[in-house]
Amino acid sequence: MAAERVQVTNADIADMLNEMANLLEIDGANPFRVRAYRQAALTIATMPRPLADMVEQGENLTDLPGIGESIAAKIEEIVRTGKLDQLEEERSHIPPQLTELLRVPSLGPKRASVLYKELGITSLEQLKQAAQEQRIRQVKGFGPKLEQTILKDIEQAQQYQRRYLWAEAAQIARPLVEYLRANDRVKRVDVAGSYRRGLETVGDLDILAIGTTDTPDPAIGEYFVRYPSVKEVISRGDTRSTAVLASGMQVDLRVMPAESYGAAMIYFTGSKTHNIHLRQIALDKGLKLSEYGLFRGEERVAGATEQEVYRTLGLDYITPELREDRGEIEAAAQGQLPHLVTLEDIRGDLQAHSKASDGVNTIEEIALAARALGYAYVTITDHSRRLRVARGLDPRQVREQMNEIDRLNARLENITILKGAEVDILKDGSLDLPDDLLGDLDIVVCSVHSSFNLSKEQQTERIIRAMDNPHFNILAHPTGRRLGERQPYEVDMERLMLAALERGCYMEINSQPDRLDLNDKHAHMAKTLGLKLAISSDAHRADDLSVLQYGVMQARRGWLEPEDVLNTRDWPELQRLLRR
Repeated sequence: MAAERVQVTNADIADMLNEMANLLEIDGANPFRVRAYRQAALTIATMPRPLADMVEQGENLTDLPGIGESIAAKIEEIVRTGKLDQLEEERSHIPPQLTELLRVPSLGPKRASVLYKELGITSLEQLKQAAQEQRIRQVKGFGPKLEQTILKDIEQAQQYQRRYLWAEAAQIARPLVEYLRANDRVKRVDVAGSYRRGLETVGDLDILAIGTTDTPDPAIGEYFVRYPSVKEVISRGDTRSTAVLASGMQVDLRVMPAESYGAAMIYFTGSKTHNIHLRQIALDKGLKLSEYGLFRGEERVAGATEQEVYRTLGLDYITPELREDRGEIEAAAQGQLPHLVTLEDIRGDLQAHSKASDGVNTIEEIALAARALGYAYVTITDHSRRLRVARGLDPRQVREQMNEIDRLNARLENITILKGAEVDILKDGSLDLPDDLLGDLDIVVCSVHSSFNLSKEQQTERIIRAMDNPHFNILAHPTGRRLGERQPYEVDMERLMLAALERGCYMEINSQPDRLDLNDKHAHMAKTLGLKLAISSDAHRADDLSVLQYGVMQARRGWLEPEDVLNTRDWPELQRLLRR
């Protein structure tokens, strides 16, 4: 068995740094300092390699993008002690309940601070009471509409069991699975549930295992609950044990017999509606399906593998991302399941930011990182001038950057840097850079970064007016959402997609773990309508290029095949598609 040691995951570190950022912002700290913590937390949450290993091996954390000496020291403190003294200090002079208010998306740290100072509000219950009594609208900067939005968000927050971004859940799941696999009594371990289906957020983890013996082995459950990150043991047994980790995530471990493992993987992967449909098909064939197998009377006729179960039911194997009962079972019965896009199909990235705006790396560093991933091209899409907080570029700066890209393309081999820009869609639907400049770019990515509160009709009209510009190519993060932080703005998505088709425009699946925008249902809508999508990293660091894997997972949940995705094509073919 592997030696046990304190397990501090990247998700744990990111959580602490995010909490520091929230408390500092409530406390009125320097915005740049707050932003540094948030950027560091995002870097860490999506890193594939455990920071704990880097600290243990004495590596310099400041080599990581966005990690300065101060934050590096704090990371080392967290890894070595499991806590952060400065965070404890912040908690000591800000009422502990005040962070509850940050669960309300329409509030945020600044507004929470105002309500604390003006009305003494420190909890969701106090916030709800103040909203119901219409006291919030009397505070400067608030109003009746925001008050109603806050009330609606409170209801959601009170029903909310914390959910983790898929990338955060991966940071928790992977070391736990490695720990379990290191036990010589364990033959196989897999994560099931919403995690396996690739949902954008994950509430808890369902882990299945096969032991090396034919009978239940209580030693496996005992080994599981001794995992160093276990904070609380809820139950333990020969076949099922449940624990809560230091991150707050609950984990269920089930040890199954080998002859039932495939059926159990189907059952515990879900979704519930997919499984109900499968059980009905089994009943129609005179069979019974459960987590222990597919039975005819007392005889088990399938169950060791998922493929065996699906085949016995007369179905092609259905990949976990599709198991939502949205037509995949009918397609499997007819041999018409899609051949889903994979990361290997991607030829290049269509949105990345350099240090010229709000990125961390130079254009050359981004290009070399893209080449290392096997890409043929990468697009530099620094922000336009309207987005001042991101140090957006004016027309002269964009021209200078285009010249720099020409020089780099003349020198670099096996990678092409495409000239692009992420151009703000202004409130009236005009674009933030002049047409003569847009016409000289290879790709024009357009985004909404302001006026999120327009009505559905106004927001839809605004974006369609922007699409009328002949240089508009791709609508980035089309609903503007940030998971757990900001609700999508209101927009008629079907109308937008039809407008894009009419005008020769496209939309994006933004791969950032807290965006994944478009969502899976909208991605499927695009496929149904015939609208091709880009899968872009929206990288702000060279290492961020790897987050494109999350966008691919989202695309697969939306049934997308390689032909449905713009950047599965080489640049000459893509260039032809972009011409309007």
